[in-house]
Amino acid sequence: MNTPPNDRGLPGTNLDPWFNSYAQRTAGLSASEVRALFAVASRPEVVSLAGGMPYVSALPAELITSAMERVMRESGPMALQYGSGQGTMVLREHILDIMALEGISGSVDDVVTTTGSQQALDLVTKLFIDPGDVILAEAPSYVGAIGVFRSYQASVAHVAIDEHGLIPEALRETIARLRGEGRTIKFLYTIPNFHNPAGVTLTRERRAEVLEIARRNEILVLEDNPYGLLYFDEKPPEALRASDDDGVIYLGSFSKTLAPGFRVGWALAPHAIRDKLILAAESATLSPSSFSQLIIAEYLRTADWQGQIDTFRDVYRERRDAMLSALNEYLPHLSWTVPTGGFYIWLTLPHELDAKQMLPRAVKELVAYTPGTAFFADGRGRHAMRLSFCYPTPDRIREGIRRLATVINGELDLLQTFAGTGALDAARPDSHYASPPPDLD
Repeated sequence: MNTPPNDRGLPGTNLDPWFNSYAQRTAGLSASEVRALFAVASRPEVVSLAGGMPYVSALPAELITSAMERVMRESGPMALQYGSGQGTMVLREHILDIMALEGISGSVDDVVTTTGSQQALDLVTKLFIDPGDVILAEAPSYVGAIGVFRSYQASVAHVAIDEHGLIPEALRETIARLRGEGRTIKFLYTIPNFHNPAGVTLTRERRAEVLEIARRNEILVLEDNPYGLLYFDEKPPEALRASDDDGVIYLGSFSKTLAPGFRVGWALAPHAIRDKLILAAESATLSPSSFSQLIIAEYLRTADWQGQIDTFRDVYRERRDAMLSALNEYLPHLSWTVPTGGFYIWLTLPHELDAKQMLPRAVKELVAYTPGTAFFADGRGRHAMRLSFCYPTPDRIREGIRRLATVINGELDLLQTFAGTGALDAARPDSHYASPPPDLD
């Protein structure tokens, strides 16, 4: 087979004849470890503690079908037509009401509706990143963000977190080190509420300190907040954007508080950035789905959407409690985070174990999780895993943790028997971490 050459006259490969014709930035494209798990984790016999899929069955179907019927009856031609690149005005007005619950006041003109908040993340990165620019991100960080950053050839510099979220002093030190190396830092990416994957929440005091560090160093903050309304007891502190209109881009989503199938999110940006976001969005998709936006707007207008969020909170709290109870029973010698909202628990393994290498054995035992390496840009995280409690029932969660304990304890027994590691200290710690320790590798 003849393979076409690229502009340097080099051939492709037998598997992909166009391999050498791709842009250099495609080297950053790779299947995430989360996506790679879906085919296995979706098998009914496997208890999946891997994916962050919302429990959409808790949303009464009639609330959506009635909204759809009204939209088609009253605004059908508009719903089926192209729309504004910025999104429909009626939905953007509702979005202001939602953000007000987290202390944010803004103008409807500065809201840009996107195809999920993932697209907003992509657009912001496209606007700001040149190859080699630095993005600051928590250690660990959202796997979908790391994928976007890599695709634009950014360099991700991780900043340590603890049980109180991002550590301000670590942020100062990282900025000083990078600036000393002559590196260009474009923005700080952070998930302050019920962090994905760590489950921790940035404290009120640290929020003010992080914003001050960013202002002093003229670094933009990209605040990603899909879980903020899904608190279990006490509300988290106000959003970072509530304290800084000019230095923070805020990303929101309906995927966790309504349903991900609509693929609707938004960005609230400073005015000048807003203009460029709209142009970038129009270039990417022309416009977000008018159909999805109008259905969500009708749902927000007619349904008790805050009551529905309360229902979701109860569902996820019950599942969180089931996972914590099972961990205490089956894996008391390990450490994990105790989230006060959201979807995730971060489990820390003994240094002898490698969560990624252990995964095939876990799947054989019919349980799946996400290895910690998925959440770092630099290869760390082998000794940790993310456990998602959002989707399985409490009984399935308990069974999943039992199966996981069988795998972990089996691996420890093998190491003790064949690797000469000696007895491991399995004493129960005085208390479990409320968040990952700063040294997560």
